[in-house]
Amino acid sequence: MKQIGWIGLGNMGTPMASNLSKAGFPLTVFNRNILKTKPFENTGVTIAKNSRELVAQSDIIFTMLSNDEALEAVFGEILGMDDIAGKLFIDMSTISEQLSVSTAQRLKQKKASFLDAPVAGSTQPAANGTLTIMVGGDAADLTKAMPYFEKLGKFIKHVGVNGKGIATKLSVNYYLSILYLGLAETVLFAENNGIDRSDLLEIINESACGSGASRVKTPMLIKDDYQAAFALSLMHKDVLLAQKNGVNFALTDAIIDTYTNALNSGLGNQDVISIINQLKKPNS
Repeated sequence: MKQIGWIGLGNMGTPMASNLSKAGFPLTVFNRNILKTKPFENTGVTIAKNSRELVAQSDIIFTMLSNDEALEAVFGEILGMDDIAGKLFIDMSTISEQLSVSTAQRLKQKKASFLDAPVAGSTQPAANGTLTIMVGGDAADLTKAMPYFEKLGKFIKHVGVNGKGIATKLSVNYYLSILYLGLAETVLFAENNGIDRSDLLEIINESACGSGASRVKTPMLIKDDYQAAFALSLMHKDVLLAQKNGVNFALTDAIIDTYTNALNSGLGNQDVISIINQLKKPNS
């Protein structure tokens, strides 16, 4: 059986890695903050001292990291190793397409393989193993990865060569940035016209404009409690990555400005739908 490694144990990485362990795959984990490895103590999972140790004893290595800087730091160490030939690296982070492609190219020079496989879905789908996974890279590598992807997601789609998984994810999150902003504006518009928030959201979710995204944010909006399932700071990062990747449409500047203002107002660690609190402010 292949030895599996997992680097990055944040809000998404921890439940995803746990699902692989529960499925019976031999797993080694590493996180820069050692406290994040505590859920894996006494579970049969090996906890590595560093990323190099993890890579040395793993055949397939998953990474789930927060941004370009984190990925560059991790793969900077990995690419300095002498023997990574034959290993398969699967990055499930949302980073820039340029960095993803360059990482794939550098790994291939060392005879290692790489898939970019970002996900759609937040912490609950991660825990349930019902994520959507968008994969860029060689079809043969995807075949090797499928037994693991099937424990992480309900829908896995190969969208092209290295980098195209990232490009697809940025497209999806650009859409979500519009959807969440529109939902927040709609709730405020209705409230300003005397409509109860819970009544409006019930109608939205039962109508053609309802979606999985609106339904998952409804409890937060009703309770006015925005503990992060998907942090606003991450959405801000992703819309900037989309802009870097060429998005420039009628709503782009307004979206970026609104999320930037929300981040600067201290909403970054709250859920993305806390954007509603930014919209309440004058001149937002």
